[in-house]
Amino acid sequence: MKKFITILLFFYGPAIGQKLKKADMAILAGLRTHVTTLSNDKLEGRRTGSLGEKMASGYIIEQYNAIGLLPKGDPKSYIQQFEVQEGRQINPATYLIVNGNDLSIEKDFFPLAFSGNGSLEAAPVIALQEKGMPWFWDIRDVLEKNKANPHFDVTEEVKMKGADAAKKGASALIIFNTSSIDDELKFEGRQKSETINIPVLYISKPAKEKFFHDESSAMDMKLKVDIGEKRRTGGNVIGYIDNGAATTIIVGAHYDHLGYGEDHNSLWTGSRSVHNGADDNASGTAAVIELARLVKNSKLNHHNYLFICFSGEELGLYGSKYFTEHADLGNVDYMINLDMVGRLNDSTHSLIIGGYGTSPSWSSILPVKDKNFIIKFDSSGVGPSDHTSFYRKNIPVLFFFTGTHSDYHKPTDDVDKINFPGEVQIVKYIYKILETTDKEQKLAFLKTREPQMGQSRFTVSLGIMPDYTFNGAGVRADGIVDGKIAQKAGIHAGDIIVQLGDYKFSDVMSYMGVLNKFKRGDATRVKVIRGKEELTFDIVF
Repeated sequence: MKKFITILLFFYGPAIGQKLKKADMAILAGLRTHVTTLSNDKLEGRRTGSLGEKMASGYIIEQYNAIGLLPKGDPKSYIQQFEVQEGRQINPATYLIVNGNDLSIEKDFFPLAFSGNGSLEAAPVIALQEKGMPWFWDIRDVLEKNKANPHFDVTEEVKMKGADAAKKGASALIIFNTSSIDDELKFEGRQKSETINIPVLYISKPAKEKFFHDESSAMDMKLKVDIGEKRRTGGNVIGYIDNGAATTIIVGAHYDHLGYGEDHNSLWTGSRSVHNGADDNASGTAAVIELARLVKNSKLNHHNYLFICFSGEELGLYGSKYFTEHADLGNVDYMINLDMVGRLNDSTHSLIIGGYGTSPSWSSILPVKDKNFIIKFDSSGVGPSDHTSFYRKNIPVLFFFTGTHSDYHKPTDDVDKINFPGEVQIVKYIYKILETTDKEQKLAFLKTREPQMGQSRFTVSLGIMPDYTFNGAGVRADGIVDGKIAQKAGIHAGDIIVQLGDYKFSDVMSYMGVLNKFKRGDATRVKVIRGKEELTFDIVF
C-alpha cells in the first residue's frame, strides 16, 4: 500500500447531506443502479473468468453501448480477453492402478504439485528400495520427530526426499503416513517451486490399508502423472470516445471481485458465501460508467477518452497489466483509477488521492477547495490497484480511494453500506479534473518514491487491516482479522502498532518492510499504543 501525506483542505460542514441538484440526482440514481446490479448475488462475486464476471461485463457493455461509447477491445468488441495463469492442475490422464485396482484421484491418491510428469509399469515391493523402481516412504517418523518443532515444514521435507530418491535411481516416490499426526499434505496448485524429475504421489490412509497393506510382496503397479498449467480467461471492458485528438485520457476501475473466496484472498472465516464487493469495486465501476456518460454528453473535446473496467485486479492486476503490455500508450496523457470509492465516511469526510507526485502539473490542476472532503494526498504512483500498471509505463496517474473498512474482502461488503451521495461528490470532483485538463498540454511525468512492497504476499502476516488515513506515527489497526495472530494476542481495532521485535516503523510502507524480516515460526514482541497506554504482546508468526 502506501504512506499518505495529508493536506487538509477546506471543509464547510455536511454538504453531502444537503439536497442534491437534479443533475446530481441523475448521477446518484445511476450509481445506485450500477452498484446494485453488479453486487447482486446472481453474479456470484464477479470472480475473474467466471460466469458472474461475464454477466458483469455484459451489463457494463450495455451501459457503454447506451452511452454511445465505441468498442475498443478485441476487434469489433468491447471485451479485451486475457489469460490468467492459476498455477498447476492434475490433468485427467493421471492414474494409479495397483493389482488391477484403479485408484481414485483425491480419495485414494494424488500427486504433489512439484511432482514430475511420467508413466511407468513396475512390480515394486514396499520394503525394498531398488534402482529403477518406485520407492515408498512412511513419513510417520519424521512427523513424530518434529512434532514440537515450529520451524518444521513437511512439504519441504518431501521435496528434499523426492530429489534425493531421484538422484539415487528411484523411478517414483510414493508417500504415506501411518502416524496419528495430520501432515496436511495436499495438491497445492498455486505452489511455485521447481518440479522433481520423478513422479511423487501421496497415498491416503484408507488406500494404504486397502491396497498397500502387504509390504513384503511385489505388486503390479501402473501409474501416470500428468500435471499441467491451469488457466482461465478474463476480460477487460473498454469503451472509447474518439474526438480525433492527439492525446487520450484513461479513466478506469476494476470490476472483478472474489467470487466465493476460491482464490484464497478472502478475509472471511465463516461459511462459504458470495463476496458481492459492492465497495470493492462495484463502486469504482459505477463511477466510471457515470463519468463516461457525463463526458459523452459534454463539450470536452480536446482529448480522446478511454473508459476501462478491468478484470483480474484481485489476482494481481492481470487486466491492467495485459492492457498496458498490449496497447500503444504513446498518446496517453494520464490515467485516473477509482478503487473502493463508495464508503466516504460521514464523520471524517476523508478522500484519499494517490499519484499526486506523478506529474508536476497535479498541484495546479487538482481542485484544492472542495467543501465535501478532507483530502489526503499521497505522492506515490505505486499502490495495490490498477493505476500501478500505468505508472510503470511512465504515465501520470491519480488513484481515488475512500479507505478500507471491516467489510473489506468479506461477504458483508454489500450495497446497503454504500454512501451514494458521497460518491456523487467524488464523481463531480473527478469531472472537474477532466474539465480543467480539457485544454491542457500533455502532462509531464515524474517518477515517485518506490515503496519496497516486494511480492503482494508476505511470508508472515500480523492479521490487521491498516488504516491508510491515519496520520500519526506507526500503523493504526482499522480492523482485526478473525482467528489471526493479532486477535489471538489481544490487539484491538484502534491500536497503533509501532514496533515488531527490534524494528520500529512510522507508516504502512515501513511496516511492510519490517514484516519481510520475519518468517513463519519466529517468536517476537509487538509494541502498540492504546489510548495513553503502551502495551507489549508476545507472538509467534
